[in-house]
Amino acid sequence: MKIRVLHGPNLNLLGTREPELYGSLTLAEIDRRITECAKSIGVQVEISQFNSEGELVEAIQQAGKSADAIVINPGAYTHYSIAIRDAVAAIKIPTVEVHLSNIYGREEFRQESVIAPVCAGQISGFGDQSYILGLQAAKHLLESKGND
Repeated sequence: MKIRVLHGPNLNLLGTREPELYGSLTLAEIDRRITECAKSIGVQVEISQFNSEGELVEAIQQAGKSADAIVINPGAYTHYSIAIRDAVAAIKIPTVEVHLSNIYGREEFRQESVIAPVCAGQISGFGDQSYILGLQAAKHLLESKGND
């Protein structure tokens, strides 16, 4: 079982970028926690970060061919990227959207996700645990799918 974890723009600045919102962990530390969780629950992960919308779209398309599920934090693209939404809708693997902060408790423009309607689900507001919960949810979706 292979799950692709995709980080969107500016997440490479974690640890120094608005720690009151996003916490003090760096992206490398979060990636280590994701990798540890993946090992403990018996899944393989491939993790990447992209600042470019086009690169993120390409990674989603590729994951549709090489992975069983996606966990994605689209960052600011969450709120307006129809291209990312369409890429997620086009692939036929479960996708879980995650966010470190609670987007519904933030500025009004951040309270809508154009990506969520084409995802299996969304997890937000739990800091780095959002990724862990997303990984566990993706595994659960894959296991449930096998029992249909």
